[in-house]
Parts: sequence; structure tokens; C-alpha cells
Amino acid sequence: MKQIPAIIERASDGTYSVYCEHEIFSGMGDTVEAAKSDMEEQMKFYKQTAQEERFKYPEFLDGEFEVVYRWDCESLLTLYSDILTLTGLGKRSGINHKQLWSYMHGNSKPRRAQLDRLEKAIHELGQELLAIKL
Repeated sequence: MKQIPAIIERASDGTYSVYCEHEIFSGMGDTVEAAKSDMEEQMKFYKQTAQEERFKYPEFLDGEFEVVYRWDCESLLTLYSDILTLTGLGKRSGINHKQLWSYMHGNSKPRRAQLDRLEKAIHELGQELLAIKL
């Protein structure tokens, strides 16, 4: 099954956009799910129109494919800033909280190694939270 990478971003007005990294498709919405749904509808509409008008369209639209979503670092840190503190994320990830602040505010872009460390820390926290029984 072909995997189509897509990025989720949060706009300053609180809406969300989703766009494919290597394809022409994108979507917008008030929620992440609405943005994803909008992009999926755009893909269907594009294919249908291309077939009706007899123009070429990406081959993957004819087969089975999966859109693999990943978050833009700045958007993710901003979205969860009221739940996850930069100090706490810094302790878990080993990334200085001032550097995380810089990522969150778009002053710098993290290298892949930093993204991997941050992702690992968030996933570990998620696993710990899932294990909690009250």
C-alpha cells in the first residue's frame, strides 16, 4: 500500500491545515479531523473530475493508499502548550526548554535528531498515561 506523507499545521487563528509533502493535495478546517476530511474529499473530487475531463491524475488515487500524518513541530508545541510545559518536555527529551521555546515560536527549525528525541519523549509520556488506572 502506498503511503502518502502529509503535514498537519495549526494556523494563528486556531484553524488547521493539512498538506501532502509530495502531492498537490491539501485541506483546511476548524479541527484536525475536519482538515483531514477536507483533504480526502479534495482527493476524491480531483480524481472524479480528472476522469470526467479525461486528464491525467496521480496513479496512487486508483489503488489503495494511506495518508501518513505528522505534525509540524511549532504547531504541536503551541497546541499542547497549556498541557505540556516546555520545562517538562525539556527534562523528558533532553532538549533545553529555551530551545523548545524557539521551536514553538518559529525562531528556529529543529533538526531531525531533535524531532526524534521530542517524539520519543512524547510517546513515552503517552504510554505512561495510558497505563494509569484510577
